[in-house]
Amino acid sequence: MPRALLSVSDKTGLVDFARTLVERGWTLLSTGGTARALREATVPVMDVSEVTQHPEMMDGRVKTLHPAIHAGLLARRANDGDLAQMREQGYTAIDLVVVNLYPFVETVSKPGVTADEAIENIDIGGPSMLRSAAKNHESVWVVVDPADYARVLAGLDADDADARALRRELATRVYAHTSAYDAAIARYLASAGGADADAAFPATVTLELEKVQDLRYGENPDQGAAFYRDRASGGGLPEMRQLHGKELSYNNLIDVDAAVLAVSAWEDTGLAACAIVKHTTPCGIGVGVGPADAYRKALATDPTSAFGSVIAFNTAVTEQAAILLRPNFVEAIVAPAFHETALEILTEKKNLRLLILPSLGAGDSMDYKRVQGGFVAQTRMSMRFAEDEWTVASERKPTPDEMDDLRFAWRAVAMVKSNAILLARAGKALGIGAGQMSRVDSARFAVMKAKENGFDLAGAALASDAFFPFRDGVDAAAGAGVRSIIQPGGSVRDDEVIEAANEHGIAMVFTGRRLFRH
Repeated sequence: MPRALLSVSDKTGLVDFARTLVERGWTLLSTGGTARALREATVPVMDVSEVTQHPEMMDGRVKTLHPAIHAGLLARRANDGDLAQMREQGYTAIDLVVVNLYPFVETVSKPGVTADEAIENIDIGGPSMLRSAAKNHESVWVVVDPADYARVLAGLDADDADARALRRELATRVYAHTSAYDAAIARYLASAGGADADAAFPATVTLELEKVQDLRYGENPDQGAAFYRDRASGGGLPEMRQLHGKELSYNNLIDVDAAVLAVSAWEDTGLAACAIVKHTTPCGIGVGVGPADAYRKALATDPTSAFGSVIAFNTAVTEQAAILLRPNFVEAIVAPAFHETALEILTEKKNLRLLILPSLGAGDSMDYKRVQGGFVAQTRMSMRFAEDEWTVASERKPTPDEMDDLRFAWRAVAMVKSNAILLARAGKALGIGAGQMSRVDSARFAVMKAKENGFDLAGAALASDAFFPFRDGVDAAAGAGVRSIIQPGGSVRDDEVIEAANEHGIAMVFTGRRLFRH
């Protein structure tokens, strides 16, 4: 008679699965709360202590760490010596293990959790049983996810080759799961006072990436691609839900990420914001009293470049906004919600991807970028823009209206690729210069785009993501009509740059913070 050992914290589907095993002639072993749940459902079960002939100890800390359990799991069915030694000790083989671990990550994620609570939720017996069963997957079924119960029941009736393949797949998942579990514990201990507690970047980092979906293709159609969730961080784009349209591509997701981060800069302002992104940098940004107003302003920045863009809103898309969006070719729209009438309008375009992302905040605090043979890591750029350290460097102070334009421009330039220059007025970007090799070229490009799109730059504000290394950028801005500038400051030539601003009557604010984005 085959034996199954069930010991789970997540009891989803447990009773039905266990009852089906009993109906098929299996004997069930269990522990603690799992055994109680089965008995309450009138499913016959033996306590593990009946097999080990040893009581549970230390409030359940020691119960399955016993040769009777691990010999039953590890005995090679084709090895006569293993089987003989198991029989000599009076042990019996265990053919199936169902274990999901103490909810460590969920526990330490709760506000106010104590160190003792965290430590008590480190599972020891569970990972040990899983690893033993997975090692012997040639003979033993091992299940870590309730979603696999139905597959296992079907696999018990499958031919040998199919059953063996499924057991190997399940074993692979077990080792990935226990590896991630150990990594989460290591992260917690480091942050709670371990050797790396004071280090922003620990000596080792383990990333557990779980596939969310396959993508249509990578950066180019001949490249395959997939989207993975970082299970340690939570939140972010993996929480996004697609309502309509074609499958996402790699480029779509990269642009969605950029667009979402751009509009998140206004999450704490009460303003509706819209960002139109092409190739990971905005070609239009606007804020207004509602999404339609914000989109109208964002589109005006550069209507030509907006063709085939990804668009993000920080508020629900309304019918009025959808009417404005309808005539234009857009790859994807992401927002916290869509009004019903807006959906009716936008779903007329069968290929338009409509995406809901309830929270626009970043899902993690670290950025990783792949380089050949490794990764570089950095803390994620904050999209909050405190003004505590801002100073007016010029003789002339900004007027209240100019100060509002500078605030907008500073938030907007944060998502523009360096070297970044952004011209703004009245809640909208007028011209954007991005990715040029010199800052003065970015300034000239921003001015050129603004004029191409019919904007009068007289009185405009300018934001620069880093300091001006020379006065030429200020001179170029002044020649176009710019009357206020916001920049980090910190150049060895700050005096020359300030002098240029004073000569042109420009109000200049230093933020003390650089916003480079490579």
